Amino acid sequence: MSGTFSVVNRSAATLTKNRTEGSISPISGMCVTCVDGCIGMCEIGKSAYRGHEVIYPQPFGVITTASEKNYPVDYSHFNIMGTAVGAVGIEADSDKAIFPNVNLEVHFGHKKDIKFRLPFMIPGIGSTDVAKNNWDGLAIGTALAGTGLTIGENVVGMDPQSVIKDGHVVDTVDLKRRVKLFQDNQIDGWGATIVQANVEDTRLGIQEYAINDLGVDIVELKWGQGAKDIGGEVKIKSLKKAQLLYERGYVVLPNPTDKAVIKAFERGSFTEFERHSRVGMVTEEGFASRVDELRKAGAKHIFLKTGAYRPADLARAILFAAKYGIELLTVDGAGGGTGMSPWRMMNEWGMPIVELHSLLYKYAKRLDDRGMKIPALALAGGFTFEDQIYKGLALGAPYVKLIGMARGPLASVMVGKTIGKAIDNDELPVYVERFGNTKDEIFVTSGDLRNELGDKAFEELPTGAIGLYTYYERLAQGLRQMMAGNRKFGLEHITRGDIAALTREAADISGIEYLMDVDKEEVDEILKG
Repeated sequence: MSGTFSVVNRSAATLTKNRTEGSISPISGMCVTCVDGCIGMCEIGKSAYRGHEVIYPQPFGVITTASEKNYPVDYSHFNIMGTAVGAVGIEADSDKAIFPNVNLEVHFGHKKDIKFRLPFMIPGIGSTDVAKNNWDGLAIGTALAGTGLTIGENVVGMDPQSVIKDGHVVDTVDLKRRVKLFQDNQIDGWGATIVQANVEDTRLGIQEYAINDLGVDIVELKWGQGAKDIGGEVKIKSLKKAQLLYERGYVVLPNPTDKAVIKAFERGSFTEFERHSRVGMVTEEGFASRVDELRKAGAKHIFLKTGAYRPADLARAILFAAKYGIELLTVDGAGGGTGMSPWRMMNEWGMPIVELHSLLYKYAKRLDDRGMKIPALALAGGFTFEDQIYKGLALGAPYVKLIGMARGPLASVMVGKTIGKAIDNDELPVYVERFGNTKDEIFVTSGDLRNELGDKAFEELPTGAIGLYTYYERLAQGLRQMMAGNRKFGLEHITRGDIAALTREAADISGIEYLMDVDKEEVDEILKG
C-alpha cells in the first residue's frame, strides 16, 4: 500500500485538479513545479479566487459525497468464511437448506414490535436538495421493501411553508409530505419512518409535532454523523430564503440582513449563502431529560444516532442508550455524507469504520457482561453491497441488527428516476435500451411489484421507488447467498466467527480471528482421525 492515505489539493468533489497530474508532491498535493502564470486549477488556486466556497463539495444539490481517503484497514480486509457441513436455523437437508430459504427479517425494540423485512435502513437524509428532490422514490421504495427510513435534520426549519408560532412548529408542508408518502405505501406494518432532531429541530418542537400531528411512532436523537464534526449545512441561492432562515435562528453566512452583504450579493460577488446548524452539547442529565420529555409526548420508540467521534463519546452513547432504554443505536463511521460536509473534514476527521465498529462491539460486550440490556445496534459508514453488509453484521454480532446505508439507496433512486424520464422522453441510452423500452421490461422486479400492488398502483409508482426496491432485492438475494454458504439461515445465527481477518493488523483492531488461526482446535481434532 502507498505510504500516503489522503488525496490532497485536487478532487472531483471540489472540481479541482493538478496541472502536472503525473508529478505531485505526496505531502502537500501541489504540483512538483508550481508555475507563475497558471490559472489555478488546483484547490489552492481555486481558493485564491473563491475562498471558503472551495471548502465544500460541488455542485451542491445534485450530488452525494464520500471521502477519498484510503484508510489502513477497511471491511475489504476481512473475508467471509464458508463451510460444507450442516445448517443452522434450518434442517440440514439439501432440499431445504437452499439460499432462498434464508430468513432476513429483523424484529427489535423492547417488545420486538419493530419489524423490518430486510436488515437495512437509511439512517438520516434531511433538508438537502438531493434528498428533497428524490424523496418520493426514497419513501415509497422503502415502504414497499419494508425497511427503515430516517427523516433527517432541518426539514421543517428549511421549509418556507412551515408555520411557526411562539418558536414552535404548528404546521408543515415538507415534513408532512415526507411522512405521508411512507405511511400511505407501508404494507402490513413492515418498516418504519423515523423523525430525527438536532438542536434547532428540538427548539422548534419538531418531534412532538411529528408524534402528535403526524402519527409518527419513532423519533431519534442525534449526536452528529460520520461526515463531519459540526452541525448540518446547506447552500442557499435565494436572499429571501436566507433571510427567513436567519430569522428562524439558523447560523447564516454571510449575514443576509447586513446591507453591505446584500449589495455584494446583488453585484454577484457571491451567489450562495451558507446555512449552518449548531452543535449539540451532550450531558447525561440533558439526555435523560430529553428522553423523558419524548416519552411523555407519546413517543413509542426512541432511537439515538451518533457519529465518528472519539472513543469516549462512543462509550457515552452506548452507556446512555443502555441506561435510558434506547431501542436502536446507530453508529456512523467517518467518510460519507449526502449533503455539503466540508470536504477536507470529510476526509481527515473522525474514527474510521472498522476501528469505530470494533470499539462499539467491545463496549457493548463489556456492558452486556455487567448485565445491562444492550439496545439493537446499527452500523453505517460506506456500506453498499451484500458482502460488506454481512461483514458488518458479523463484526458486531450478536448486537448489530441492521446496516445503515444512504448513498447507495439514494443512487438507486436517482438512477431509477433518470430511467423513468428517459422512457417518457424516448431517450433511453443503448446500454439500458437493450433490456427493453418500458418499466416492465427494464426493471427486473416489475412482475413481482405489479402482481403485489395491482396494475393501477404499479403504473403510478415513481421509477425512483422501483429503483430502490430493485437495488434492495439484489442486496437481499446476495446476502441470502452469502449466509447460505456459511450455512446460516437466519440473521440471529450470524456470529463473529463467520468472518476472518486477512491481516494481523485487522485482527488486532477488530478481535476477529486471523485467517490462518481459524478452526485451529477443530482441525487438530479432525486430523487426529
